[in-house]
Amino acid sequence: MPRYALLILPAFNRVYGESSIRLTRAELAVFSTRALDGDVLDSEETRIGGVPYVTFETARPLSEPDVRLLSNLSSVYAVFGVEGDLLRPLTMSPRDRLSSDLLTIQKYAGKTNEHFTKLLLNVTALAGEKGLSDGLQVFDPLCGRGTTLNQALMYGYDAYGIDVDGKDFEAYSGFIKTWLRNKRLKHTAETVPVRRDRALAGRRLNVTFGLSKEAVKAGDVQHLAVVNADTLRSREFFKPRSFDLLVTDAPYGVQHGSKGGGGLSRSPLELLAKAVPGWAELLRPGGAMGISWNTYGGKSAELGRILTDAGLEVLEYPDFEHWVDQAIVRDIIVARKPAPSPGSGSTPRG
Repeated sequence: MPRYALLILPAFNRVYGESSIRLTRAELAVFSTRALDGDVLDSEETRIGGVPYVTFETARPLSEPDVRLLSNLSSVYAVFGVEGDLLRPLTMSPRDRLSSDLLTIQKYAGKTNEHFTKLLLNVTALAGEKGLSDGLQVFDPLCGRGTTLNQALMYGYDAYGIDVDGKDFEAYSGFIKTWLRNKRLKHTAETVPVRRDRALAGRRLNVTFGLSKEAVKAGDVQHLAVVNADTLRSREFFKPRSFDLLVTDAPYGVQHGSKGGGGLSRSPLELLAKAVPGWAELLRPGGAMGISWNTYGGKSAELGRILTDAGLEVLEYPDFEHWVDQAIVRDIIVARKPAPSPGSGSTPRG
């Protein structure tokens, strides 16, 4: 049977790096089940030349589209075909269309590891009916300083977010405007007040950009919108059935606290119990919701019930739990909104 090897990117975060092999194997299993017809038969950690790889066998040789898909694995640096004692490099073609410093420049306490953010987006997208295809609309309802938004933009997707923290909103607004100017990308960016019944409801950053003037003229642009408001009010700013994916890293109750309308709480489940029903309404049928959270604040069965009660179908995605620090053990849960009747869907509110 054909055999392949994945060379793993070194992680800037030592703790995450210690989990990267196991997380890559779990991510590869999702890619196999959801996009490769289960053709990855087995995977294991193998040291080749003293360097750790993830090796695996397949039921058939990988095609160019298969390799292109696997190029997006979150911690993969290179893909090889194993031929006896030799490794044959395969041409990688990841979705990334922007400079990687969009993800790496920002440094701040509590920032989610970029590799993990990519993993969460990948496995959530593969749960949706569109997979890792073009033109997706991604929403992060707890967007903070925009790591998930930036990964969505990197893939060429439109990105939307909401966060109650005014300092995070200002920091991200300043960062993305500066980044677009420094990269000399053709763009428009403005921050405007949002009013409801004549009262100030929040602020909104609206960004449109293209990779070149010619792309903008041709309509090949991406959209980014971020609202500074409570996530429990998401329905006031975005229309139902607007998004293909909802991807978020829930507050861990340690660094930031969880805000569910009644002050800070160590458990993210209190916030999620209030927020998930509204978030689910924003998903298009056939779309998917992926949430990472601190298991010290609640078990997967409890979060699963919250998602199920909101009309979502929880998927079996094992082996993503990993240690972050003494107060945080992170896991993910992914659920799908039942598939639509033909013709449903809408566009995020401008």
